[in-house]
Amino acid sequence: QVQLVESGGGSVQAGGSLRLSCAASGRSSISYAMGWFRQVPGKEREFVAGISRRGVLKYYADSLSGRFTISRDNAKNTAYLQMNNLKPEDTAVYYCAARSTAVDSAQEARRGERYDYWGQGTQVTVSS
Repeated sequence: QVQLVESGGGSVQAGGSLRLSCAASGRSSISYAMGWFRQVPGKEREFVAGISRRGVLKYYADSLSGRFTISRDNAKNTAYLQMNNLKPEDTAVYYCAARSTAVDSAQEARRGERYDYWGQGTQVTVSS
Protein backbone atom coordinates (compact mmCIF):
# COMPACT_ATOMS: atom_id res chain seq x y z
CA GLN A 1 0.00 0.00 0.00
CA VAL A 2 1.24 3.46 -0.92
CA GLN A 3 -0.11 6.82 0.11
CA LEU A 4 0.51 9.81 -2.13
CA VAL A 5 0.24 13.41 -1.02
CA GLU A 6 0.57 16.27 -3.49
CA SER A 7 1.61 19.78 -2.58
CA GLY A 8 2.79 22.94 -4.25
CA GLY A 9 -0.36 23.97 -6.05
CA GLY A 10 -1.64 27.50 -5.96
CA SER A 11 -2.56 30.55 -7.98
CA VAL A 12 -0.17 32.21 -10.38
CA GLN A 13 -0.31 34.61 -13.27
CA ALA A 14 0.26 33.48 -16.82
CA GLY A 15 3.95 33.05 -17.50
CA GLY A 16 4.69 32.05 -13.93
CA SER A 17 6.02 28.79 -12.54
CA LEU A 18 5.05 26.24 -9.92
CA ARG A 19 6.65 23.06 -8.70
CA LEU A 20 4.38 20.30 -7.54
CA SER A 21 5.61 17.62 -5.19
CA CYS A 22 4.24 14.14 -4.58
CA ALA A 23 5.38 12.52 -1.37
CA ALA A 24 4.96 8.76 -1.20
CA SER A 25 4.70 6.86 2.04
CA GLY A 26 4.44 3.16 2.69
CA ARG A 27 6.38 1.01 0.29
CA SER A 28 9.52 2.55 -1.19
CA SER A 29 8.69 4.73 -4.16
CA ILE A 30 11.40 3.11 -6.27
CA SER A 31 9.03 0.18 -6.61
CA TYR A 32 6.67 2.33 -8.64
CA ALA A 33 6.58 4.27 -11.84
CA MET A 34 4.96 7.64 -11.30
CA GLY A 35 2.73 9.90 -13.28
CA TRP A 36 1.02 13.24 -13.17
CA PHE A 37 -2.48 13.78 -14.49
CA ARG A 38 -4.82 16.74 -14.39
CA GLN A 39 -8.55 17.24 -14.57
CA VAL A 40 -10.88 20.14 -15.11
CA PRO A 41 -14.47 19.81 -13.83
CA GLY A 42 -16.66 18.37 -16.53
CA LYS A 43 -13.74 17.07 -18.57
CA GLU A 44 -11.87 13.81 -18.70
CA ARG A 45 -8.71 13.27 -16.78
CA GLU A 46 -5.67 14.18 -18.89
CA PHE A 47 -2.19 12.69 -18.84
CA VAL A 48 0.54 15.23 -18.13
CA ALA A 49 3.80 13.37 -17.56
CA GLY A 50 5.20 10.01 -16.52
CA ILE A 51 8.52 8.74 -15.22
CA SER A 52 10.00 5.28 -14.85
CA ARG A 53 11.04 3.77 -11.54
CA ARG A 54 14.62 5.00 -11.68
CA GLY A 55 13.83 8.21 -13.49
CA VAL A 56 15.57 7.24 -16.72
CA LEU A 57 12.51 7.29 -18.96
CA LYS A 58 10.25 10.35 -19.04
CA TYR A 59 7.14 10.99 -21.07
CA TYR A 60 5.05 14.10 -21.61
CA ALA A 61 1.77 15.10 -23.14
CA ASP A 62 2.37 16.52 -26.58
CA SER A 63 0.40 19.66 -25.77
CA LEU A 64 2.88 20.82 -23.13
CA SER A 65 5.51 21.97 -25.64
CA GLY A 66 8.37 21.37 -23.26
CA ARG A 67 7.08 23.63 -20.49
CA PHE A 68 6.83 20.92 -17.83
CA THR A 69 9.53 18.67 -16.39
CA ILE A 70 8.94 15.54 -14.35
CA SER A 71 11.58 14.24 -11.97
CA ARG A 72 11.92 12.10 -8.89
CA ASP A 73 14.15 11.67 -5.88
CA ASN A 74 13.85 8.08 -4.72
CA ALA A 75 15.91 8.77 -1.63
CA LYS A 76 13.16 11.15 -0.56
CA ASN A 77 10.30 9.05 -1.96
CA THR A 78 9.15 12.14 -3.83
CA ALA A 79 8.22 12.94 -7.40
CA TYR A 80 8.09 16.44 -8.82
CA LEU A 81 6.47 18.35 -11.64
CA GLN A 82 8.17 21.60 -12.54
CA MET A 83 5.76 23.77 -14.51
CA ASN A 84 7.09 26.82 -16.34
CA ASN A 85 5.46 29.43 -18.53
CA LEU A 86 2.08 28.49 -17.19
CA LYS A 87 -1.01 29.31 -19.23
CA PRO A 88 -4.64 29.76 -18.18
CA GLU A 89 -5.46 26.47 -19.90
CA ASP A 90 -3.17 24.71 -17.42
CA THR A 91 -5.72 25.44 -14.70
CA ALA A 92 -6.83 22.12 -13.24
CA VAL A 93 -6.57 19.80 -10.30
CA TYR A 94 -3.28 17.94 -10.62
CA TYR A 95 -3.04 14.37 -9.42
CA CYS A 96 -0.01 12.25 -8.69
CA ALA A 97 -0.26 8.52 -9.36
CA ALA A 98 1.88 5.44 -8.87
CA ARG A 99 1.89 2.07 -10.59
CA SER A 100 3.69 -1.16 -9.85
CA THR A 101 3.91 -2.08 -13.53
CA ALA A 102 6.71 -0.66 -15.62
CA VAL A 103 6.38 2.36 -17.87
CA ASP A 104 8.40 1.86 -21.02
CA SER A 105 6.48 3.80 -23.61
CA ALA A 106 4.52 7.00 -23.89
CA GLN A 107 1.40 5.03 -24.71
CA GLU A 108 1.75 3.02 -21.54
CA ALA A 109 2.50 6.07 -19.40
CA ARG A 110 -0.76 7.69 -20.53
CA ARG A 111 -2.95 4.81 -19.39
CA GLY A 112 -4.49 6.15 -16.23
CA GLU A 113 -6.29 2.88 -15.54
CA ARG A 114 -2.91 1.19 -15.10
CA TYR A 115 -2.00 3.29 -12.07
CA ASP A 116 -2.64 1.64 -8.73
CA TYR A 117 -2.54 4.58 -6.34
CA TRP A 118 -3.66 8.19 -6.56
CA GLY A 119 -3.19 11.27 -4.46
CA GLN A 120 -5.96 13.61 -3.42
CA GLY A 121 -4.98 16.28 -5.93
CA THR A 122 -3.74 19.84 -5.71
CA GLN A 123 -5.37 22.82 -7.40
CA VAL A 124 -3.42 24.91 -9.89
CA THR A 125 -5.02 28.13 -11.06
CA VAL A 126 -3.42 30.31 -13.73
CA SER A 127 -4.87 33.75 -14.35
CA SER A 128 -4.41 35.78 -17.50
